[in-house]
Amino acid sequence: MLYHKLKIGDIELENNLILAPMAGITDLAFRKLCKENGAGLVETEMVSSRAIVYNDEKTLKMLNTEGEKRPISMQIFGNDPEIMAESAKFLNDKADIIDINMGCPAPKVVKNGDGSRLLLDLDLVSEIVKSVVSVAKVPVTVKIRKGWDEEHIVALEAARVIEKAGASAIIVHGRTRSQFYSGKADWEIIKKIKESVNIPVIGNGDIIDGKSAREMFETANVDGIMIGRATLGNPWIFKEIIAYLSGVNFVKPTNEDVLNTILLHYNMLIQEKGEYTAVREMRKHVAWYVKGMRNATIIRNQINTYESFADCEKFLKNIF
Repeated sequence: MLYHKLKIGDIELENNLILAPMAGITDLAFRKLCKENGAGLVETEMVSSRAIVYNDEKTLKMLNTEGEKRPISMQIFGNDPEIMAESAKFLNDKADIIDINMGCPAPKVVKNGDGSRLLLDLDLVSEIVKSVVSVAKVPVTVKIRKGWDEEHIVALEAARVIEKAGASAIIVHGRTRSQFYSGKADWEIIKKIKESVNIPVIGNGDIIDGKSAREMFETANVDGIMIGRATLGNPWIFKEIIAYLSGVNFVKPTNEDVLNTILLHYNMLIQEKGEYTAVREMRKHVAWYVKGMRNATIIRNQINTYESFADCEKFLKNIF
């Protein structure tokens, strides 16, 4: 059975479908929505290990899990083993799993030697994982990419280093840093990693529906899958994948379902961040929710002009 419970260290997940950490996306409200729709594990947005150690207020707010169903994975990034370890100590009583980001391709991240830039220094990769594992009271996972570029395809070697350093699972995105999110994800490299390590391997990249989820499981023989961009405006994707893998018919959400979810999302975000911020952050989410629908352009353009939830709600109810 492809869809099943998954154990990472001593943490047992309800299932092996995981929400990827995404900057500016996977806040408390969005994580709750995905969990309610069947995600077995959700991850916070990646947070700076230095910001945690320096007690940065904005960063600490990103780790808010109030009312959230467990388990929760919290992702940290950085390149200093000592600071990474200190941040892990801080997360010990907050996270169920600590995930180390070694895959982010963003220029502002890699220019500081963080994220996927670490894949060019496997000795440092080993040192960071060992440091975090040595102080963590919860399982530690590591997210990597296929490599830096086509001349530096290091995922296989990196996975072995990460396992040896004590990680409980590894997440592999099948693209290089230079690809960002273009081209096709290489599931064959994920399969090779699965064959070469003994810890769970979670595949990431190009999973957009039930069919592609099954193909990832069957091609790479992974223990679990991680879904990122395909969840945007579509938290129901987890239900869709569960139905597909279970041989059950998935009923797509109606327009009324979409509207109710958008309004629920607004309300959860208002509760978390206040109306001013929520109304502005929901603009991108609304655009994703209505993508491909009739009147999508009108909705997107109009919703960007409103500054109160009351106006947004009235407009959306009318147009839906």
